[in-house]
Order: sequence, then structure tokens, then C-alpha cells
Amino acid sequence: MSDKKKILFLDRDGVINKRLIDDYVTKVDEFEFIPGVLEAIVKFNKVFDRVFIVTNQQGIAKGLMTEEDLSAIHRFMLETIESGGGKVDAVYYCPHFRNEGCSCRKPNTGMYLLALKDFSDIKDAQLFMVGDTSSDMQFAKNIGAVSVMISNQTENLSDNYNFVFVSLKKFADDIYLVLD
Repeated sequence: MSDKKKILFLDRDGVINKRLIDDYVTKVDEFEFIPGVLEAIVKFNKVFDRVFIVTNQQGIAKGLMTEEDLSAIHRFMLETIESGGGKVDAVYYCPHFRNEGCSCRKPNTGMYLLALKDFSDIKDAQLFMVGDTSSDMQFAKNIGAVSVMISNQTENLSDNYNFVFVSLKKFADDIYLVLD
């Protein structure tokens, strides 16, 4: 195994919590952890030096929720992760419209650059990105990360990822397949 620090970036919707089809999680009572996620994060904390969540949240730009609503959701998420024995170092989000041209919306690298600014020890680390969309996989490529796609589909997946697992829990269970 490499002596480099290992840093994990996780997408939120569809990876940590159940994605609402054609809708947004806009309040705490709509946030539902995917089974096995809390245990997976505990396992990740034993392998990765830092764990970050990076999430596009254009529901804010659409006026479906406020940044305070999102903060309450993230506070609930982090408190639940912590009460389960896990730790997330920081959550970064993009509140902008998809077509706004900001630098923070995945697949752009703005959230990674914010993490680098806040946690300089991740410079020159080995990066891993787990997501469930092509935008997440392109973000991984853009920051030089190993890309892990979460998908339970057996076909019609593009090939722009390094690994695919059916869930975050399965990735945590089989982490040795991904680490060098």
C-alpha cells in the first residue's frame, strides 16, 4: 500500500441518502440514509485520512430551500454519522444553477479547491471519489481521483469510472479491491 495520505470524497444524494426521483431533499424529514452507509463511513475512517462530502444543491438556486434548510439537513446528517461512530471532515456544496457557469459545481473542481484550502494536508494525497452520476465521475477525473461509481444497474453504464459497486456499503466491504 502507498504511504501517501488517502482522501475520500463522497457525493451525497444517491450515495449517502436516498435520492428523490425528480425532486430535491429540502428538509430533514426527507433525508433518509441508504442502508449500510453509517457502517461504511466507520470503515472508511479506518482507511482514509480524511472524508469529505461534495454535493451539488441547485435546489437553493431554484428557491426550493434556503442555505439554512441545507445546513439543518447537513447538521442532521453529520450528527447521525457521528452518533454511529463515523466522522466526516467537511461538507462542501454548490448552491448554483447547473448552467450558471460557477467553478464549484461538479464536475468543476471548486469544491476540491475549497477542501485543499481548508485542509492543506491533502495536497499530494491519493484521492478517491465515490458518486452515482457521470458528473461525479468527471469530477473525479478532473481532480485526478480514482473514481468509484455506485450503481445497481448491470448495463448501460458509461465507462468513465475505475470501479463500480452496487452500494457504498459494498464498496466499504470490498475496499481492498480499490486500494493499491
